[in-house]
Amino acid sequence: MADLRNPGGTPGGLWEFLGGLAMAVAGGYMLTSRVGVTTGFWNVWGMNAFGLTLVPLIAGILLLFYNGRSLVGRLLLFVGVVLILAGILLNLQIYFQHTSLFELIVMLVLLFGGLGLLARSLRSHG
Repeated sequence: MADLRNPGGTPGGLWEFLGGLAMAVAGGYMLTSRVGVTTGFWNVWGMNAFGLTLVPLIAGILLLFYNGRSLVGRLLLFVGVVLILAGILLNLQIYFQHTSLFELIVMLVLLFGGLGLLARSLRSHG
């Protein structure tokens, strides 16, 4: 049975661990709640490129319907899905919303202070 007073198997502090976890979660939540995320069009060399990412996906589906054990079909399907997911991720635009300096400092102190306490609680205090 795990000893709750010794997180990480070392004689650290349970309250340091719980306090650090609470601080890190609060700071991380406050920081990420101030971030806005939007997306744009998939452009390659100034042209809309979403249709091009569908070509390997469609070819893979076609080959798999023809022969369900086709290695090339599976590879094309995988490449098509990866291209679509990469296109979504690469076209995200992330904005940090207006925040006062005091609020930002509070968020960063909570996040990184909490991570520091978490790390300290896993270290031996002997």
